[in-house]
Amino acid sequence: MTNTPFEHVLIEELIPFIDANYRTLAGQPHRAMSGLSMGGAFTHGITLAHLDKFAYIGMFSGGSIASSEIKDMADFKKKVKLVFVGYGSRENGAAGKANVEELKRAGVNAVYYESPLTAHEWLSWRRHLHEFAPLLFQGK
Repeated sequence: MTNTPFEHVLIEELIPFIDANYRTLAGQPHRAMSGLSMGGAFTHGITLAHLDKFAYIGMFSGGSIASSEIKDMADFKKKVKLVFVGYGSRENGAAGKANVEELKRAGVNAVYYESPLTAHEWLSWRRHLHEFAPLLFQGK
């Protein structure tokens, strides 16, 4: 999902506003985007379209990135520090898991987490965030 009003506001208005008005480390290496469900789908599209803006990508029950979607793998590996994909064990996360394994084989720092005994629900997403958050901004 790209070229949406949300994407425009996020990239052209919100990020510049936050960096201008709050004590942040501005710039791609210091920025993450994640989302759950449809927010994960937005995260997928927006981050792939704006690799210059986000170094950490998290999708919770909302898709994954296949290596075939990456236009320049060398550039992707240089810019993206982490791709995190999470699903509940009662969801169909097989494609997400396979995509993460494919990214790993290509040399991308990618993580797949399956929340035990959960489906498309808040407990899954809380667990995904619990696993994802400590991996952010570690300088790797």
